[in-house]
Amino acid sequence: MFYILLIVFLVMFLSSAIRVLREYERGVIFRLGRVIATKGPGIIILIPVIDKMVKVSLRLVTMDVPSQDVITKDNVSIKVNAVVYFRVVDPTKAVVEVEDYLFATSQLAQTTLRSVCGEVELDEILSERERINAKLQSILDKHTDPWGIKVTTVEVKHIDLPEEMQRSMARQAEAERERRAKVISAEGEYQAARRLAEAAEIIEKYPEALQLRYLQTLREIASEGNSTTLFPIPIDLLIPFMKKIKKIKEEEE
Repeated sequence: MFYILLIVFLVMFLSSAIRVLREYERGVIFRLGRVIATKGPGIIILIPVIDKMVKVSLRLVTMDVPSQDVITKDNVSIKVNAVVYFRVVDPTKAVVEVEDYLFATSQLAQTTLRSVCGEVELDEILSERERINAKLQSILDKHTDPWGIKVTTVEVKHIDLPEEMQRSMARQAEAERERRAKVISAEGEYQAARRLAEAAEIIEKYPEALQLRYLQTLREIASEGNSTTLFPIPIDLLIPFMKKIKKIKEEEE
């Protein structure tokens, strides 16, 4: 009977004294209320009743920040949510310096998101999201560093705009597209006018080019269909050719 009680006592002692920590876990050991070490991974031996261990995961934590009501610098009411990626780098600080580091980080992320988005205008939030993300990450990392937490990334996921603002932005985008279309059309007309001016200068130097262009136009019209096309030819168009022929004859004589 004595041996049975001894075996039972030994089993209970070992079950309460031996702990196994995974590769991504660390154990903060308290002995009579004082931190003595951070151990792991592997087998950890504790003194029953005297030692207490708090396990901390070192894996990357993905935390969703709920939608926050924000009033931007230009007085636009929006809802913004984000996601925060962080990990524990100092298990002792994560246990000793803050009561619940997950809850504390979540609350800090919410207040920081409202504060940062409230300091900028709506256009900056929509167009400069990378800068906003970097600022959020810098502020969170600075404030969580005393807790032994490293914030690696903060991403603004979704920006919920009021319906009237969405309609206003749609009209603005449509007006911008129309403006660009008109600018492109005007630029095309300007380039065409420049080319026509250059062509007019060439034709002024070589009048025969106008007659050649005239004949080319006749050929293009005739090739479009089988119907007969009457096209009057001013006699003035033939004068340059007549002068040319006359000059050649005089040279031959």
